Amino acid sequence: MEIEVQGSDFWEDNKRAGKISQELADLKEQIKELEDLKQKLAELKELSSLAEEDEKLEREIKEKEQDLEQEIRQQEIKTFLSGKYDKGNAILSIYSGAGGVDAQDWATMLLRMYQRYCERKRFKIKILEQSFGEPGGPDGRIGLKTATIEIKGKTAYGYLKNENGVHRLVRISPFSSQKLRHTSFALVEVLPELPDIDEKELQINPEDLKIDTFRASGPGGQHVNKRESAIRITHLPTKIIVACQSERLQGLNRQKAMKILSSKLYQLKEKEQKIEADKIKGGSVSIEWGSQIRSYVLHPYKLVKDHRTGVEISNTEAILDGELDEFIEAEIKL
Repeated sequence: MEIEVQGSDFWEDNKRAGKISQELADLKEQIKELEDLKQKLAELKELSSLAEEDEKLEREIKEKEQDLEQEIRQQEIKTFLSGKYDKGNAILSIYSGAGGVDAQDWATMLLRMYQRYCERKRFKIKILEQSFGEPGGPDGRIGLKTATIEIKGKTAYGYLKNENGVHRLVRISPFSSQKLRHTSFALVEVLPELPDIDEKELQINPEDLKIDTFRASGPGGQHVNKRESAIRITHLPTKIIVACQSERLQGLNRQKAMKILSSKLYQLKEKEQKIEADKIKGGSVSIEWGSQIRSYVLHPYKLVKDHRTGVEISNTEAILDGELDEFIEAEIKL
């Protein structure tokens, strides 16, 4: 690959050259990370031979061992991220489901959970679109009907792709005057951010698009700006609707909305191909909205359980604060 990059005609095809250059940079980074691990392991062995009766040094070695184990575990996880878009950015959407204001409040909690997880992984996040419900409860809390965030970072999609599905919450409703237990649902959808919109492959016909503009707004009707810069695009053949309101310029919102649309159409195309393959194999096809992947129980006991991997964690506060590594790593290894 390095020989090809050094060729005189390498940059004649800028798109292909850019892709190869990025692949080469990623490979070099992976090699460096492995060499660093090897060096740290050698240093640890050397320290261990000097420790013997030095308690302070023994404690330092133990701490270094734990850090090294964590780094090795992260490298191991990366070997599972071999999908086409696993090393790229992600677009994550949350839709409140059955449960009224409780479900909208649950969607808000999930958004915060994923934002905290991304901060821990040092992924950059940006809210592209959100629509709010009505105020409810004694404190006037306003939940989310929908939210879409852009997540930028190496392997962001690879780590988050298995979060697709229905997330169920059981708790004492903060909106119930009688303090009744309530079950709420929200759907999480994770898409890869496609590097380029391939209109030929996805067959996006401009005549199939209905484009509307509107004012971006926050809870309580507070406008982000007073111009109709937000964009909503409806793909008429599939009825897929996407929106973006994060940018002040209408053109930039349109570009981001088209990226989301292309990702949704790509996912739909892959899903249709899988359904056809399942039919040939005689397999059953599950309906996504009915496929509950994880339950978050806050009452009468505290437990978060993933129904696919069987992983259970009782520290619900930590999970809702974004400590999702145990769940996500188990999902990746499935």
